[in-house]
Amino acid sequence: MSAIPLLVCDDSNMARKQLIRALPANWPFRISQAANGVEGLEAIRQGNGQIVLLDLTMPELDGFGVLAALREEGLTPEVIVVSGDVQDEAVRRAKALGARAFIKKPADPMQLAEALNTLGVDVPMATAPTTEEDVYRTLPNVSFRDAFREVSNVAMGRAAELLARVLGVFIKLPIPNVNILEVGELHMALADAQRDARLSAICQGYIGGGIAGEALLIFHDSEIDDVARLLNTQRDEGAQLEMLLDLASIIIGACLNGLSEQLNITLSQGHPLVLGQHCPIEDLIRINQRRWKRTLAVEISYGLENLDIHFDLLLLFTEDSVPKLRERLDYMID
Repeated sequence: MSAIPLLVCDDSNMARKQLIRALPANWPFRISQAANGVEGLEAIRQGNGQIVLLDLTMPELDGFGVLAALREEGLTPEVIVVSGDVQDEAVRRAKALGARAFIKKPADPMQLAEALNTLGVDVPMATAPTTEEDVYRTLPNVSFRDAFREVSNVAMGRAAELLARVLGVFIKLPIPNVNILEVGELHMALADAQRDARLSAICQGYIGGGIAGEALLIFHDSEIDDVARLLNTQRDEGAQLEMLLDLASIIIGACLNGLSEQLNITLSQGHPLVLGQHCPIEDLIRINQRRWKRTLAVEISYGLENLDIHFDLLLLFTEDSVPKLRERLDYMID
């Protein structure tokens, strides 16, 4: 029985581990792994990807770029996209570029098996692989930072899907940045990122299951009128403030719900508060410095395609939350 070369292409060790574990046990795969689209393309060129499980949001070259390159080079692996970007437009674009199926993260083993069964690959009929070589599946090591970045990536995608439907545009997703920062480092990072910009910010607290923190959504004042036009919102300050609060509720709520679902906790959300409206970032930091101590920070910047509009989301977890998060993530990893 010959093994089927299968490539798992995802920048997250956590995602690759989850996918490899989710694969049907009775398929004799020879598994390769790639951490970005450039590595993935090279593995496919070398014959290591008859079947490809492909992420969309990756460094170097994203999943859309991989699909486009495969078409351009005349390479014809069977591609199943497995992504946290679940926007309708992301699904449409991936399939238009040749993906055979689209599965949202984290992949459900039953959905993955169904997608594999539709590929028409000549799969041996045996109920179990026959050689150790066929079943050898090396699982990557997963750090706390990588695991939390992956669950943040999935949560970020859920929020983007809702935001895309509200605004009627495609949302460009980044790779979340996860760091444990001292209060001074957090202030410096914010100030460097937004120097000389005038901002409005919405803050919303959350707590539950031994985890607590604050979500901070930052809007660039120069872009608020453009957002208002997308939503047909009146241009007076009261209407625009209500618009910002509504957008914050959508983005923060969906992101926290995505985290809650994956971590199997319930996060209660406080009322959104306006912080430092129309003030420089330095003033915003000074006003709120007592809120932020040493923190686990997740930084996400949503961009609207073909528009110069960005929403910067920071999830700031208290230092006391980290042990509980480690416990939850360790359970997911193992």
